[in-house]
Amino acid sequence: MIKFAQIFVLALGFWCVMPPVQAQQTDAQGIKWYTFEEAVELSKTQPRKIVIDLYTHWCGWCKRMDKNTFSDSTVAAYVNANFYPVKFNAEQREVVQFNGYTFKFMEQGSGGVHELAYSLLEGKLGYPTLVYLNEKFERILISPGYKEPAGLMQELQFTKGEFYNKMTFDQYKAVGNE
Repeated sequence: MIKFAQIFVLALGFWCVMPPVQAQQTDAQGIKWYTFEEAVELSKTQPRKIVIDLYTHWCGWCKRMDKNTFSDSTVAAYVNANFYPVKFNAEQREVVQFNGYTFKFMEQGSGGVHELAYSLLEGKLGYPTLVYLNEKFERILISPGYKEPAGLMQELQFTKGEFYNKMTFDQYKAVGNE
């Protein structure tokens, strides 16, 4: 009986430390996130649009979007194939160099905001927000709020297909691109 208990405890311990197989598959199929600087450098030699997920560590909807939307295999595959995805903490303190400018963290009360996030969002801070840049690093679209996978796919296709040159996103949705 003692040997059975020892084997059971050993097996239970082994099972607890092993990562679940499903989590490994999800990670393997997930979005390959870049830093802002990495995405800019990659886009200079292999041009692609950039999608930036602006989030904060305290944002519940940001966490939900990570769990439900960005982990969706269809979303992840489409993003990885067509964009340089950037995950950017709007309250990060690390300096970012871009276009000859140094973007820094700005203290505000008990917290603050990163200048790059502030600039990308035109000062309208809210999270989560996606910002799309074209291959020349010009802003295409600011898209605030949580999105389900189907809604995000629609937005990604609108941006990738450059429909923004012909119509608004609302017009795109209205003509049956849902």
